[in-house]
Amino acid sequence: MLSIFTNGRTLARRAALATVALAALFGSVSADAASLEEAKARGRIIVGIQGDNQPWGFVNSSGQQDGFDADIARLFAEDLGVEVEFTPLAVSNRIPALTTGKVDVLFATMAMTEERAKAIQYSKPYAGNVISLYGPKDKTITTPEEAAGLSIGVPRSSTQDTAATKLLESTATIRRFDDDAASIQALLSGQVDAVGGNQFYLQRLDNAAPGKYERKIDFVTVFNGAGTRQGEKDWNEAINAFIDKIKANGEHAAVYAKWMKVPVPQFPESIPNIPFTVQ
Repeated sequence: MLSIFTNGRTLARRAALATVALAALFGSVSADAASLEEAKARGRIIVGIQGDNQPWGFVNSSGQQDGFDADIARLFAEDLGVEVEFTPLAVSNRIPALTTGKVDVLFATMAMTEERAKAIQYSKPYAGNVISLYGPKDKTITTPEEAAGLSIGVPRSSTQDTAATKLLESTATIRRFDDDAASIQALLSGQVDAVGGNQFYLQRLDNAAPGKYERKIDFVTVFNGAGTRQGEKDWNEAINAFIDKIKANGEHAAVYAKWMKVPVPQFPESIPNIPFTVQ
């Protein structure tokens, strides 16, 4: 299997530029954007999260927001002494929803990239994720050359969009879909030959077609952080203190074991050009 590791300087340049452009189109921060104290006063925080990406964030059979990010967000709200209100977002809508004040914070599978850090403020990392190419077992794809002529599905503006585009665009056709579920369905229905996805795509593919698919090429290992608006030191400091607290008291490890079912990774103390605190 081919592993391609890149640093923060090369991750998600094209996708992040698109999200920054979208944010600009949405306009400036709305009057609804709340400071930390204002959110506490109203008694709830509004969290942007993914609604279709198990086990990170998804709507369960009871219609409730569930998953790793949902549990982390609930712990954060509990730490603040408030309720949590979830706003499910598509990948490409996450940054615009934050920068325009539609949500207070993103716990939304936000891979930490240099370009996204130009639009939002990241917290310390609290999750790790391996981005890979997935395809049928009967199709050999171990190198970019073997992907020549194939159609590759990815969620638009995602980290896998950038990773697949960087490695495979010169040989394969990159097809972009609205979200993870649509990308996976495109593979299952034969619209694409393979998909770029996170480390849990194989589980979802196996649920739909047991034993048919496998991981082909590992693109990159990334870390996820919570996202807040730039310059909002109150939110950033509160989230970083919260992350330190749940890592120390075991709550973070418990949520990781529940949803990830893999060991908690060793988180970096810093990532080039991606500050964890308001500068």
